[in-house]
Amino acid sequence: MARVDYLNDPNAPKANSIAVAVSVFIQDDEGRILMIRRTDNDLYSIPGGQLELGETLSQAAVREVREETGIECEVTGVIGLYSNPNHVIAYDDGEVRQEFSICFRAKAIGGTLRTSAESKEAAWVADCEVFQLEIHDSIKLRIDHALAERPSPFFS
Repeated sequence: MARVDYLNDPNAPKANSIAVAVSVFIQDDEGRILMIRRTDNDLYSIPGGQLELGETLSQAAVREVREETGIECEVTGVIGLYSNPNHVIAYDDGEVRQEFSICFRAKAIGGTLRTSAESKEAAWVADCEVFQLEIHDSIKLRIDHALAERPSPFFS
């Protein structure tokens, strides 16, 4: 399913749904960031997706990282809670979702890097090179917050 993210766009469609989503920031021992290139919008992102019934937020984070990258991880903290009503995501089925995402910090504990149906690329990217990639501003904000190692989680 294709998607388009709108941020602070007065011409964006009006939201008609909201769903709990997670995203996950992981750095390896060399400081490289785990990134994917999404199949639904062709942009680079940290791994993430929607919470499924019957799982906790941290279980969703671990599952999404595994599904999209092949990497096994352990959640170690919360970077922020993102609920900007001026960020909506329009899907080709007519759903327009208001952002509601919890971004976790995690560490890799195993697995083998690979792509999936949701990720056409999966890579460890040097933090000094990550912003050279085409990344939506909402994901750049999460990465900025993660790299700043804020003393408490961001929330909006």
